[in-house]
Amino acid sequence: MKDDFLNLIHVPGAVRLLLDNLATGPGGSERVGLEEASGRVSAEDIASPADLPGFLRSSMDGFAVRANDTFGASESLPAYLELAGEVPMGTLPEVAVTPGKAARISTGGALPEGADAVVMVENTELAGTTVEVVRAVAPGENTIEPDEDVSAGDVIVRRGDVLGPSLLGALAGAGVLEVPVFQPPRAAVVSTGDEVVPAAEVPRPGQVRDINSAALAAAVREAGGVPVLYGIVGDEPGRLLEVARGALEECDILLISGGSSAGVRDVTLEVLESLGEPGLLAHGIYLKPGKPTLVAVCGGKPALGLPGNPASALAVFRELVAPVLAALKGEAPRPWDLAPRTLSARMDRSVSSPAGRVELVAVSLSEERGGLAASPVPGKANLIGTLIRADGQVRIPLGSEGVEQGQVVTVELFE
Repeated sequence: MKDDFLNLIHVPGAVRLLLDNLATGPGGSERVGLEEASGRVSAEDIASPADLPGFLRSSMDGFAVRANDTFGASESLPAYLELAGEVPMGTLPEVAVTPGKAARISTGGALPEGADAVVMVENTELAGTTVEVVRAVAPGENTIEPDEDVSAGDVIVRRGDVLGPSLLGALAGAGVLEVPVFQPPRAAVVSTGDEVVPAAEVPRPGQVRDINSAALAAAVREAGGVPVLYGIVGDEPGRLLEVARGALEECDILLISGGSSAGVRDVTLEVLESLGEPGLLAHGIYLKPGKPTLVAVCGGKPALGLPGNPASALAVFRELVAPVLAALKGEAPRPWDLAPRTLSARMDRSVSSPAGRVELVAVSLSEERGGLAASPVPGKANLIGTLIRADGQVRIPLGSEGVEQGQVVTVELFE
């Protein structure tokens, strides 16, 4: 077994190593209904089968007119038209607009024959059957062409798009009721350590409940994957190797929490070196919390040894695992899709940091006059209690020696 603990790499390099060594892209695909497609990734380009909206319609409440009947109309010299009728919603209008006529119309209504524009209701007065127009309109004004939204054959969803409310709404509007989507990646979650017991048990002195299985499973689901829990394995190399090998055969990515530090009983490094080529790529990343992270690809599948500390494991998940899961689920490589929600706040105290690594400082937020204040959460950064009290994190980048009190910072929100 190599001593690679000092072989640290930076986070972007670790992500690139994992992605470059993947044997395959996303898995198979299936067709699902729109109600099941939210959050899934499109496996194909999908084109609209028809023009949208499909008919000439009004974009305003008002009166459908012939534009040239309104030319020159103003507050001081209105144009007077005769009301020919009203356009009912949801049906083709039976009324026609002939010279000197107008038809009442609502937003979304189909323009009647003869009309080529709509005068906004705010620019009219109705007295009996006489429509007074105080502002002229041009042909096509306040209308939507039959193919103005989408033309037949236009690609409305591209392969690799994550299907959210806007895209699913567009598909529904185009009459596309089923979509081809990639199968979500299966992520194996294994907790290790003789001191770790199931969450349902009362720990004895020296023992701790298994937090990581629940926390990492939730993180996998949030990232669009399917977590597969393999329980707790003690510090037994043979048993861990057996479980890890089976998990990697059944799943697309392996996450082992615990056993990545330099302790005598830690066996995860040895196991990852035995699972397949190219094997261990790095032991350690320039990240706090999360430095003692094992980065491996075994038989073309990513395998990571995450710190046993839950807060550190979640930090590494956000930085390393989430981008890899995005690739495994077929998501098009758009970094902004993975970017956390952020807001600006003013630090209420200074924080120092070594210049050779990225440090994630947990902060709580509070209102202050003129904005928000970010307060470093007291306690060690890798404790789960610290993370619970935090609203987000401030990223101190590589090369920086910290942030000053009063400095405006970007806070990456946890939820």
